[in-house]
Amino acid sequence: MTGHTTKGIIEKALADAMSYTAFRELVSNLAAKDGTTGPEQTQAYKQYTILNDQRMRRWDKTLKISDEVVQQLQGYQKKVYWLVITESWCGDAAPSLPVMNKIAMTNDKITLRIVLRNQHPKLMASFLTDNKMSIPKLIMIEKDTMEVLGTWGPLPGKATQLATEYKQLHGSLSPEFKEDLQQWFNKDKGQNILNDLRLLLTLK
Repeated sequence: MTGHTTKGIIEKALADAMSYTAFRELVSNLAAKDGTTGPEQTQAYKQYTILNDQRMRRWDKTLKISDEVVQQLQGYQKKVYWLVITESWCGDAAPSLPVMNKIAMTNDKITLRIVLRNQHPKLMASFLTDNKMSIPKLIMIEKDTMEVLGTWGPLPGKATQLATEYKQLHGSLSPEFKEDLQQWFNKDKGQNILNDLRLLLTLK
């Protein structure tokens, strides 16, 4: 029955997980072929995949972490996996995954791995946000014990606040709000995500 426990589900997902480089190659290849991950091969998802490929490429090039923060990140001593659930079409993942990758690149004790939601329904069901299959979802796991130390996602704190306030007024998030949110991410330059993830690592 081990495979049905949360630990077993996580271990299975990790065995199937890909690196950030492999995920970026997957998204780029899908974008070039007008494809997307998951069973729903809609034109909207295909277009989001193309947009996300462009956005992640830009974030990979432009994202900056200050020397002071790099020094803090390098001081983190616990060996952990950052296991992220996402899809190629997930717009909220485009700004956050490059930040996660940059952090992991500063400290070899943090291993970033990525799985697709549609391929790991049991994992997603174990880490819902407000009973929803919201992505991206980062699960931080101690390597030695496979204990879950914390989670993050799908949005950083400030973006979550903006989305919550909008939903209270309008009921759901409109395409216009989602575009405004992307503009907010661009202006923020990944700093809110970076600060959230530092807190996850208990680096104040």
